[in-house]
Amino acid sequence: MAGKQAKILSDNQIRSLLIYAKRTRYPERNAIIVLLSVKAGMRAGEIAKLTWEMVLDPQGNVADVITIHDKIAKMGSGRRIPIHHQLRDALRKLLVRNEPSGPVVRSERNQAMTPLSIVNWFAKTYRALGLEGCSSHSGRRTFITRAARAVHRAGGSLRDVQLLAGHSSIEVTQRYIDGDTDAQRRLVSLI
Repeated sequence: MAGKQAKILSDNQIRSLLIYAKRTRYPERNAIIVLLSVKAGMRAGEIAKLTWEMVLDPQGNVADVITIHDKIAKMGSGRRIPIHHQLRDALRKLLVRNEPSGPVVRSERNQAMTPLSIVNWFAKTYRALGLEGCSSHSGRRTFITRAARAVHRAGGSLRDVQLLAGHSSIEVTQRYIDGDTDAQRRLVSLI
């Protein structure tokens, strides 16, 4: 990634985002936007183009995984992302209020939001919360960094993080991962 990277979000900042979303005109939709970013690592374009078909199982219930189709993913990097319990709950609430077809995230006019509208929503939200250095990519970087730090506890490898992120190479995934100086100190003390 050329240039300055989007800031990683803390737990408190994620809570602030969700509280802010709940106080907006479209609380369920906006909470979904945040959760798709931080709990599924989705890009703004993927959030905008996500359809219920990619989220629901054959019985019409929220599935265990989101199936990102190649046609909505950057460079055709479709993938399957297990749904975090917090995101699953939010999707179920939204499903009760919406038709189980078409876009998951809809505009005021009940149409699919555009990727730019998702980017702008994040920019406005971060400004309102006074969070500098954050962008629509902050949730994705947070997801990838947290996944990389926790993958060993799940018995996985960086390859699993790469697949969840939909990256073509591990090198690309590594550029998303934020370092932790405290962890580096602990690691060196173990050597």
